[in-house]
Amino acid sequence: MYLALLGMLWFCPRLKGQENSFTINKIEMKAEPGWEVENGKNLTLKCLVDIITTSKLWSQHQLLFYKDDILLKNVTSWDKEETFFIQAARIYDRGNYKCKVILNNKEKTTSDYSVSVKGVPSPRVTVDKMEVMEGSMVTVECSVPEEKPPIYFIVEKLEMDICKQRKEKMILYKNFVTLEFPIEEKDRVLIFQCQAKISFGNFLEASEFTKSDLVTVRETFSTPSFQIIPEGEITEGDPLKLKCTIQVTHMFLEDRELIIQKDREIVAYAKHDTEVTYSPPLAKVEHMGNYTCKVESSKISKVNSIFINITELFSKPELLTSSSHLDEGGKLDLSCQIAGSPLANFTIQKENITITNSQNFTKRVWVQDSGVYRCLAAIRNVIKESDPVQISVFEIVSKPRIYHGSKSEVIQGRSLNLYCQSINGTPPIIYNLCKMNICMITKKMYSNEPALFTVNPSATTEYTCVAKNHHSKGSVTSDVLNVEVIVPVVRVNLSILFHTEVETGKEIMLFCKTDEASWPIHYKLYRHNAVVPFFEKTLNDTQGLFHTFQASKDDEGQYYCTASNRANVPNSPKSNILTIKVTLAPWMKGLIAMVIIGAIIIALVLMARWYFLKKAKAKQMPVEMSRPEPLLNSNTEKMQSDSNMEANSHSGYNDDIGNHTMKPTTEHKEPDHLNMDVEYTEVEVLTPDLPRAPERRGTETVYSEIRKSDSGESRRSRIEGSLDAT
Repeated sequence: MYLALLGMLWFCPRLKGQENSFTINKIEMKAEPGWEVENGKNLTLKCLVDIITTSKLWSQHQLLFYKDDILLKNVTSWDKEETFFIQAARIYDRGNYKCKVILNNKEKTTSDYSVSVKGVPSPRVTVDKMEVMEGSMVTVECSVPEEKPPIYFIVEKLEMDICKQRKEKMILYKNFVTLEFPIEEKDRVLIFQCQAKISFGNFLEASEFTKSDLVTVRETFSTPSFQIIPEGEITEGDPLKLKCTIQVTHMFLEDRELIIQKDREIVAYAKHDTEVTYSPPLAKVEHMGNYTCKVESSKISKVNSIFINITELFSKPELLTSSSHLDEGGKLDLSCQIAGSPLANFTIQKENITITNSQNFTKRVWVQDSGVYRCLAAIRNVIKESDPVQISVFEIVSKPRIYHGSKSEVIQGRSLNLYCQSINGTPPIIYNLCKMNICMITKKMYSNEPALFTVNPSATTEYTCVAKNHHSKGSVTSDVLNVEVIVPVVRVNLSILFHTEVETGKEIMLFCKTDEASWPIHYKLYRHNAVVPFFEKTLNDTQGLFHTFQASKDDEGQYYCTASNRANVPNSPKSNILTIKVTLAPWMKGLIAMVIIGAIIIALVLMARWYFLKKAKAKQMPVEMSRPEPLLNSNTEKMQSDSNMEANSHSGYNDDIGNHTMKPTTEHKEPDHLNMDVEYTEVEVLTPDLPRAPERRGTETVYSEIRKSDSGESRRSRIEGSLDAT
């Protein structure tokens, strides 16, 4: 060893001056004994490394072992081989393994190698008791200490290799399970077995079943046993005794109860005892059947059964009757019969009261004779009773009374309760309600209370009631009940005769009509949005209401009407809204047109007159301005002195003018203080008396234009006139 160290020290200075070259040639893994191993067997994993270097010394490297990419071992080594040892491989050791080598800055990793572990260790099974009593519990523990959870356990209770109970449970955080098994009344020698299952990915491994020690079960009490007295064949009338007994273990201290049961009826029972007895007075056929004796504690129950056969001495008697439904005063015949007609003592009873001690009975019956009858037959000490027979005696029903419970009038569409009652008569009574002799509803009453029928009459209808019971006379019919139905007003329609467009002065006829409602009907006419009707009337007619009035423009608008009767209070249905338009008569239209045309003509005339007057004044203004002022004054004075005189003034003859003589109209001199300019001069011209012209007189207006000369010294007056000017 020392020599190796000296050699390394001698070579180290030489290595410093020179770098080594290396390569990882190969790395692999091997498993012993193999990659698949039995559970509990040892497993050795080897990592083999092949490194090539220029150095004469073997290089130091690092080896790492992984399982499912989780580091298991990290070692630094000079060797080419390193191992990872798994002692007693288990299920949790299976998985994917690999190893990695690291040398300086180089590394290499093997591929994944799958390790498989087969099988699961046999579980350990223990029980808390080796000897138990019926009704107690046994605790079983099953464990797999070598494995890690989760583990799925199966535990079975066996007796003679027959599985009597099985329990399964998944344990997530422990490798054992504890379960309790009840001990039942039929358990004797038990054994418990356990199996463990462990899953790994998609693989499931299961152990063999491991059995526990034997568990012995002791009885708390025995199965019940029967004792029948007398033994052998039993005949009716013989004494009968049935005893049920058990044996109890002295260690059992719990409460218990013994029960004797026939079919579903408990006939005898005893508590805290070892036997129970059932003993009827005498054996009868009714006592024949299957009997069960049962002993019960809080957890244990044991049962035993037996069948008892009893020979019949005579058959059950039968009560014969002439009829089960009789009229009052009818004859009732009763007879008690036994098959084979043996000699027997007979008794006939009504409601457990003996009415005769003979085999036959006859009487005339009344209502109080109704009831349940039976007969009894006795031979030796055996008494048998017949089935009960119901005898009903019926009193004839009285004439039924039909009435209704409405305190007010019957309204259409509302339900009405009708009652039918017969005061006398034996129930059950069948009542039939008939409408117009057609019977439609039937009710059966088991008392004399009235039968109630609910109807919805749509119109006034006649109802009768028919009553009957089992009396032979048959049915009885009531008097007729007349139900008056008030039909409410449902729809109202307002219409107008002819057209809704009416001329003034013409008649407007409004027609308010209803459907088939009951009279009297109260009609009201309204203008739209009015609160108070402007016309109303009550009629015994559904055809409607006529109201006529002369049309005027004020009558134009919307109208509606309402109609109601006793069934509509307080709500009255409204009709449609009717719109009426009132137009003018033709003569009024013509008159108005003439007035309008006349007004237009007058307006046009006035406008024309105003227009021409304005035009004339416009032409006269230059003439007034050119006339000398004294002349104006002289003319004004002359017009003032004689305003009514007409004269012809000839101022000379002018060939240009011809024979026309013109006289200027006297001018009115305006006061000086007004300082107003005269624009126009009005002149009256007398039409000359021409022999060849037709006579024409009148005053015509001549407009004169007066102009001043440019020099201002001489003035010229030119009068322009026209006989035809206006």
